[in-house]
Amino acid sequence: MGETIFDQGSVSDCAYIIESGSVEILEKQSDGEYRLIEVLKPNEIFGEMGVIDGLPRSATARAREDSHIFVLTRDAFHHMAQSKPEVMVPILKVLVSRLRQTMGSMAGTCRPARRELHRV
Repeated sequence: MGETIFDQGSVSDCAYIIESGSVEILEKQSDGEYRLIEVLKPNEIFGEMGVIDGLPRSATARAREDSHIFVLTRDAFHHMAQSKPEVMVPILKVLVSRLRQTMGSMAGTCRPARRELHRV
């Protein structure tokens, strides 16, 4: 396994952009095991949610191989958003895509429970 970039639950003080290599996003389950959520490739951003809302990390990020990653601090992120708002459009698209993916996953896990509820 590669180097951990940040752990689920840690402080969100920067976002990251992959220059080369790949990063896996993992969610720690209640049994302590990790579930792979996504594998990110060059030019993809991650860790952006915490920079925006200031809440702890919702997942763990780990390099899968030797990777070069740019660190974007909260101050730099906010400065960029104010001085070049057009830069935010691709980031918003990433956020919307991840939200849709999460909603799709949630809908899939709720269906069996609804069927069971109807049987009762």
